[in-house]
Amino acid sequence: MIATLPFRDRTVAVLGLARSGLVAAQALEASGARVVAWDDGEKGRAAGRAAGLSLANLATVEPLDWSALVMSPGIPLTHPTPHPAATRALDAGIEVIGDIELLARAGTGARFLGITGTNGKSTTTALIGHVLAAARRPAAVGGNLGIPALSLPELGSDGHYVIEMSSFQLDLVSTLRFGTAILLNVTPDHLDRHGDMAGYIAAKRRIFHNQVAGDTAILGVDDDHVRALAAELTQGPARLVRISAEGPVAGGVSVVDGRLIDHLDEAPVAIMDLRPVPTLPGRHNWQNAAAAYAACRVAGVAPAEIAAALATYPGLPHRQELAASLPGLRFVNDSKATNADAAAKALGCYERIYWIAGGLPKAGGIASLAPFFPRLAGAFLIGQASDEFARTLDGHVAVTRSGDLATAIADATAAARRDGTADGRGDGVVLLSPACASYDQFASYEARGDAFRALARKIVDEARR
Repeated sequence: MIATLPFRDRTVAVLGLARSGLVAAQALEASGARVVAWDDGEKGRAAGRAAGLSLANLATVEPLDWSALVMSPGIPLTHPTPHPAATRALDAGIEVIGDIELLARAGTGARFLGITGTNGKSTTTALIGHVLAAARRPAAVGGNLGIPALSLPELGSDGHYVIEMSSFQLDLVSTLRFGTAILLNVTPDHLDRHGDMAGYIAAKRRIFHNQVAGDTAILGVDDDHVRALAAELTQGPARLVRISAEGPVAGGVSVVDGRLIDHLDEAPVAIMDLRPVPTLPGRHNWQNAAAAYAACRVAGVAPAEIAAALATYPGLPHRQELAASLPGLRFVNDSKATNADAAAKALGCYERIYWIAGGLPKAGGIASLAPFFPRLAGAFLIGQASDEFARTLDGHVAVTRSGDLATAIADATAAARRDGTADGRGDGVVLLSPACASYDQFASYEARGDAFRALARKIVDEARR
C-alpha cells in the first residue's frame, strides 16, 4: 500500500468504500490524514466499519473542513445528477479527485503510463505489464483493470505505473501527468455519465493533459474521433505516435495483414506475425498489440524482447477467454463486451457462432452488428434487452429467448449438437459477448463471465463422462 500521501494532519473525505475507495481511505490514514468516509450502500459502510474508519454521511456532515473529497469513479460527478457530496465540495471550492490522482501525489518518482479508450484498454494495459515484466523492468499494473492504484507497491524512479484509465477516472484527475498516454479508440459509451458524445470525448482527452516535451502521446487512428484528436495534438508538446491495425502509418506502429510493423524510426521494420498468437485474435487485438509495442519501445525495451513477450501473452479473463471446449465446439467468455462495438470485435473473429447476448441494454442497441448476422447460427437472448434484441434480429437470425445465462448456454449447446457442430464435424463457438451491462442479473461483468465459465466446464465435464 502507498502510505506517502501529502495529507498529514488534514481532513480528507472519502466517498465510496468498494475496492478503490476502501484502499484509498486506508492509505490516507496510514499517511497521517484524518479520514471521514461514507458509502451510500450498507455493504460499503459495513466494510468501512470493519476497517475501523470514521463514518459520516458526506451529503450532510459538518464541518465542511475537507482538504479534498476522494470519490470512487462509479459515483456521478456531473451527470446524470451529481452526488450531493460532490456538489457540496465543488460549491465550497474543495477539490474532488480520485485514488489515481492520490497516487500521482505520492511522490514516488516513478513514470506513469496511462491507457484509455472505449474498448481494448484492459488488454493493452495487461500486455504492457506483461512485456515490461518479461524485460525485467520495474512495473506495477492497476487502475480500472480492477487493482486499486494505492494498493500497488511503491516504485522508484526507474519504475513504471501502468494504469488503465476509464473516462470516469479521468474526470477525477488534475495534476497527474502521464509520461506515455494512450488513447486507443472512441465510440459512443457512457453518454449518460458525460452528457453527450462531446463530453465523453473531452473526458478521454484528459489523458493527455499535463504532458510536456519529452512525453509521448500514442493514438489509434482507426476511428474518426481519435484521428481528429491526433490532428489537434500535432501542435502539443508531446511526441505524437499514431498506431493502426488497418494500414501503414508513417512514424508510428501498424499491423498490416497481421504483421506488426515498426515505423518509429526512419525505415519501416517488420517485427512479427501476430496471427499465430492465440490470445490476440482479430484486428482489435492487433491494435492493442501495436499500442503496447509503441509504449514499450518508448520505455526502452528492445523490439526483439517485445516480440518475444507478445508471443507469450497469456490473455485476460472475460476478454475472448477460451473457457472450455468439446470436439468441434469452443466456449468463449467475452463478458467484458458490454456494448455493441466491443461485441463486434469478437463476432468478427469466428465463422459459426451460437451467440449469447443481452443484459441491461445500452444506447444504440445492436443494429450496428448487422454485418455479422450471417455468422450467427443462432442468438440466445438473456436479460432486459431480450425483446429489443429480438426485434433487431427478426428475419435475419434464429432467436431463442433463453431468459437467463444457464438456460442460454444449455440452449446454445443443444443447438450446436443438433447441427452436428459439437461432435467433431464442425468448428463452432458458443460465444458470450453480451453487448450489454450485467447489472440486471449479475453484480458485474466478472460475475457474469465467471458463471459462464463454470457452466461451460460443467457441460464439458458431463460430456466426457
